[in-house]
Amino acid sequence: MQAAEVGTIGRFDGREVKLTGWVYNVRSSGKILFILLRDGTGTIQCIVEKTAGEELFTSASRLTQESSVGITGTVRPDARAPGGWELRVTGLDVIQIAEGYPITPKEHGTDFLMDNRHLWLRSQRQHAIMTVRAGLIRFIRDFFDNRGFLCIDTPVFTPNACEGTTTLFETDYFGDKAYLTQSGQLYNEANAAAFRKVYCFGPTFRAEKSKTRRHLIEFWMVEPEVAFAGLDDIIELAEDMIVEVVGRSLERYRPLLEGVLERDVAMLERVRKPFPRLSYDEASAILKRKGAAFEYGSDFGGTDETLLSEEYDRPVFVHRFPSAIKAFYMQPDPANPALSLSVDLLASEGYGEIIGGGERVHDLALLEKRIEEHGLPKKAFQWYLDLRRYGTFRHAGFGLGVERTLSYICGLQHVRETIPYPRLLNRLSP
Repeated sequence: MQAAEVGTIGRFDGREVKLTGWVYNVRSSGKILFILLRDGTGTIQCIVEKTAGEELFTSASRLTQESSVGITGTVRPDARAPGGWELRVTGLDVIQIAEGYPITPKEHGTDFLMDNRHLWLRSQRQHAIMTVRAGLIRFIRDFFDNRGFLCIDTPVFTPNACEGTTTLFETDYFGDKAYLTQSGQLYNEANAAAFRKVYCFGPTFRAEKSKTRRHLIEFWMVEPEVAFAGLDDIIELAEDMIVEVVGRSLERYRPLLEGVLERDVAMLERVRKPFPRLSYDEASAILKRKGAAFEYGSDFGGTDETLLSEEYDRPVFVHRFPSAIKAFYMQPDPANPALSLSVDLLASEGYGEIIGGGERVHDLALLEKRIEEHGLPKKAFQWYLDLRRYGTFRHAGFGLGVERTLSYICGLQHVRETIPYPRLLNRLSP
């Protein structure tokens, strides 16, 4: 007997195969049972006719949602069936009859679904989101790998802050203080000095007491760093990456985006070069014109980002933020040191910032001064200062948040659906 998977069932047209999986749904028309079987690669309709045998029909009629089974049958095309194929059942191996499944077709509240996240992942919608997530990660890696970047892992435990001390998770490290990483950037700067073009890809942690739809406590970032590059270079790199990964996601997953997630893909189709480029001052003027409660010199809030993105039909770059609101390592603008050579990329449709980056301070004396101004312990940054002592160089990079980008591509209202097991302000389980 040929073992098969639903995802490639079309290869077995007219042949008898065995599928293993879980019962997604069962319905009856009296003398025929329709079993919707999922196996992780797709779903298929399995037809059990009473004429196939009383024992088989009785066993099939006892199946419950999420029962695990092995089903033998003949593969046939059927345009009306999910996926365009069906299985005419000739045999059934019941592995387990599942207990009453808590997630039913009826409406459930968000808290209930999050409490049962380990089961909710089996649903069609969540399955689609995780499938697109896996593809997005692959497309990002392909983009950098194909451009000669080297992926180098950076530590999760760090002795110092990267994005400010107020959002650090502190832990004991055999008697010393250590922190969960906020970013791999500082280590990636060292990597760039060795390999020129690098990126890291991994989990990051921010102890932000925020409950907005855009925030997670634990999330994944890809962070490229490029030696001998400046702000304009890194903007162009970010633009090329977004165009490629959105385009490939749309090409590969259009049926899931449109059919399962009901995403309006017209907005994704507009993600083409060039993206608008606004200075912080220009963006501030737009917010003032639109009557936003925005104070010049402050960072953008979620509402501000939404108002700015409404002006354009594609993502928009905002560059040269005030130095006072950016990290200690951000290079000042030579034309106006009160501004920094920094950039954010705001996704269209109000999905907010998905990329943040810029040019790094490469002068030793200036970096020492910035560390002191930010009240950071100089001792913890000696290794970082060494990068400016021994062969300093102009360099730039950015960080892209996977979950926010996935939320944008899939058209999701909250990032909690973009990661298998979200960590939120008041949620640490399952």
